[in-house]
Amino acid sequence: MRGPPLVFGMSESAVTSLGHDELQALKAVGLDGGLSGSVKVSCASLAERLDTSTQTASRRLQQLESSGFLDREIVSDGQWVSVTETGQQALRSEYADYRRLFEEQTGLTLTGTITTGMGEGRHYISLPGYKQQFESRLGYTPFPGTLNVELSEASIRGRADLSAQASVPIDSWEDDERTFGAATCYPARLEANGRQYGPTHVIVPDRTHHDEESLELIAPEKLRDELNLTDDDTLSIHLEEASTE
Repeated sequence: MRGPPLVFGMSESAVTSLGHDELQALKAVGLDGGLSGSVKVSCASLAERLDTSTQTASRRLQQLESSGFLDREIVSDGQWVSVTETGQQALRSEYADYRRLFEEQTGLTLTGTITTGMGEGRHYISLPGYKQQFESRLGYTPFPGTLNVELSEASIRGRADLSAQASVPIDSWEDDERTFGAATCYPARLEANGRQYGPTHVIVPDRTHHDEESLELIAPEKLRDELNLTDDDTLSIHLEEASTE
């Protein structure tokens, strides 16, 4: 009997589509301070901002809550609302779209600090279904393990542009016991401690328990040794924008 899809030991994260009307309501809550904590929201004032009825505004908040984009607490004189991590991700994606419309971009640079991971990457990177694809599609056999990077505040916002960068797909596969999920690898060049390194790839499983604040890297060698890295060292990750041709 097969178990649930699994990539690098990570559980599947909920993915729910967000309609235009709900996005506008979510944005309004964010502008009121809901990204940093709970804010008190009046359906009447929200309806006025959205140019709709109070009932419709209330319904949109309910929909956002049921889809996991908002947390709400109903009180006697109103409601306290905050944007969840899923909601923040949706807003960052919208932000990235507008950046691509109005800013000339030639790639993406993310920065962060080195952290110690849970050690699961060592096992999953070496599984034959992944290893064969890494060798044929990335051109190297990765060191058995991943380098974990905790992103800076600015790079957490910039991470929404990751999907616009050049990428290599890694397909899902099966063995006799379970199905292993797909992933996407983004070619990158690293800078740390006055040194540069490549080739390397940011690897993003389709199903993950990591939040938007961190990334994992794979490379032919052990990156901690090659770049003389220890926990809390700063690392820059340079990615190339995908061709539009």
